Amino acid sequence: MMEYKGYVAHVVFDDSVDVFHGEVVNTQDVITFQGRTVDELRKAFEESVDDYLEFCKEDGVEPEKPYSGRFVVRMSPDLHRRTAIAAKTAGKSMNAYLAACLEKAVRETRFTAV
Repeated sequence: MMEYKGYVAHVVFDDSVDVFHGEVVNTQDVITFQGRTVDELRKAFEESVDDYLEFCKEDGVEPEKPYSGRFVVRMSPDLHRRTAIAAKTAGKSMNAYLAACLEKAVRETRFTAV
């Protein structure tokens, strides 16, 4: 994982052509880049993000921000009921309860993004 100006990228190496390919993963807009070395890759990533931000500015559109902190969760009515009961029992709002559950799940997967 790489991070620049709040944008996080996932990188894979294609050994058939000896090139790293990267894509920003925390926006729905498509921002990609590539490089043959780590330095080249990092420079291409930063240039791609800067180009994206400049393109948005020139077009007068707001660039998509990497995560607002809000999302909608769809679940069965039964899971919704049980989650609400668990949150109430824990003395938390449903938002606080779900945030704590997600934090724990992410920690357990050892996800260490920037």
